[in-house]
Formats: sequence, C-alpha cells, structure tokens
Amino acid sequence: MRILVTGGAGFIGSHYVRSLLEGLYPDCADARVTVVDKLSYAGNRDNLPARHPRLAFVEADICDLPRMLEVLPGHDAVVHFAAESHVDRSVESAAEFVRTNVGGTQTLLDACLETGVERLVHVSTDEVYGSISHGSWTEEWPLAPNSPYAATKAASDLVARSHWRTHGLDLSITRCSNNYGPYQHPEKLIPLFVTRLLEGRQVPLYGDGRNVREWLHVDDHCRAVHLVLTRGRAGEIYNVGGGDERSNVQITEEVLRLCGADWSAVRHVADRKGHDLRYALDDSKIREHLGYAPQVPFASGLADTVTWYRDHPNWWKRLGHEGAAGQDRTGEGTGVSP
Repeated sequence: MRILVTGGAGFIGSHYVRSLLEGLYPDCADARVTVVDKLSYAGNRDNLPARHPRLAFVEADICDLPRMLEVLPGHDAVVHFAAESHVDRSVESAAEFVRTNVGGTQTLLDACLETGVERLVHVSTDEVYGSISHGSWTEEWPLAPNSPYAATKAASDLVARSHWRTHGLDLSITRCSNNYGPYQHPEKLIPLFVTRLLEGRQVPLYGDGRNVREWLHVDDHCRAVHLVLTRGRAGEIYNVGGGDERSNVQITEEVLRLCGADWSAVRHVADRKGHDLRYALDDSKIREHLGYAPQVPFASGLADTVTWYRDHPNWWKRLGHEGAAGQDRTGEGTGVSP
C-alpha cells in the first residue's frame, strides 16, 4: 500500500508517519509513505526519519496543482493533515489560511480525482462547531466557526464533503479536540509554556484563563485517523475526542508544577478577539462504530511531554518560541495542525 501524507513534516502529520514506519498499525506494516510538505515554519524535516527505506519526501505546496498531479499517481490513499492552524495568526491575517486550508484542499481533492486516488481522510478540528456552553457536539451539529482559522477549516470540510457527494470520492472527515505531545511547535499553549518555564521566563495567560478545551494526546489522535482511513465509511464525519476537559488555568497549574515553577511565573494578558469559551466533542460514533478509545491518560501524557521538551532543547531552540511576531500570545493549541 502507498499512502501520501500532506503536512507530514508537521506535529501531527509527522507522528502519524513515524507510527506507520515503525509498524504500529499492523494492517499497514509494510506501507510505503510519501510526505508532501512545503516546509513552512511549522514543517520540520527533523521530525521525520530521513533515511527510512519506505519514506519518500517531496517539498511541495498542496496549492500547486501541476505538482500534485505529478506526485499523486500510484498512491492508494491520502491522509490530509496540511493546514495553517494557529488561531492568533489567522486573526492578524487570514489570507494565507484561506489560500492553504480552502484553496489547497480543493486543489488536492481535484488532483485525487484526476489521478484515481481511491481513498482520502480529511483531518479537521472541533473549532468548526464554534463554542458550546454545556453538553457536547455530535457530528450533525451545525457549523458556526468564530475565528478565521476555524472558518477556513469549516469551508475545507464542506469542499471535501462536496467531492464525496458530487464526484463519489471515497472520503471521510475527522474532527479532533486539542492535541498535545512531542514535536509540537512552541507557538501552541503547552509547548510554549513549557519551553518558557524551562528557560526561567514568564508565560502569558489569556484573560482569566477560564476557557475550556478537551485535550487529546497526538498518539491517540493518529490511531483514530488510521482507524478512519482503514475502516471508516465514505461521506462520514468522525469526532475524535480526548475526554479530558481542562480550563487554561488548570493546564497552566499542571505545567507550572511539572516545571517546578509557581504562579509568579504567570502574566495575564489581554484576551484574544472572539475567544471561544468551551469546546466539547461527543465521540460516541467513532467509539461505537470503529472501536476507538483514547489510551494515553492526560496526567501521564502531559508529564511525558514536559520531559520530552526538557530532554530536547536543541529541537525547540532552533525553532524559536515567541509565536509569529514575538507578541504576548498564549499559543492556545488548536485541534489540528500539520
């Protein structure tokens, strides 16, 4: 089997690629993997085993139709992680998010149709649903995105669905909660706070910190994506939840404790425009239909993540960890990133 992974040099995409190549998904233990990544600031070749015999790397932009038509032939499936994913960046300038997340997805899908790719999973985010004060979203919930990032992901979901309905493309969509784990770019909340604290610096917390998210270890997310790839039904959407609901204050407290710091290291900053208060997914569909369940407890997963950043300072110091413009960003993690 040949699988093409877009955004495969980023945080989540590279974890999925490494898992494939390490044989962690027995049904695809011998799969050959092609990574397509344009190596923006969030893409990093160091996230991948460069000399693995079953890995091919192509530096390319998914918006480049001629290049996609060159790369795609011969692949059996595509897992589409590639996206601009940082909410703060989208608030400052949405144009690149529209270009990549909407236009790039359409280009990729059109290229899949033209080259005869048989299967595609489009990876999305819980942010397309908006904000929910109580209860949780099912896959049938109306889309009501509140940030430019979320709006472009919602648009890409609809473009993807239309290619299933109109053209018969064997396509499924996943929507996940906030991911965390090793190799996450230090613009996102957990790695931003960890790396700053490891350097003895303060961390910026948006507003009063009451915003609530579900947290999902990247390993659990990638297992869910692979289940959908191999067993999911065409035209279906699958929520992928973590089941661990935490406020940003609670996350901050846990990270402070693990890094040996106290609340004096926290600096409250002005809240983000349009900041959603709470996300919560009902993921009973993927649990009941595909047998998914998260396996990484949040407490141990977070502790292991902090240890990874402590043990790999060369990796994150090369990237920088101030956010896009060195501003007071919380770097709150989004559901999906490449």
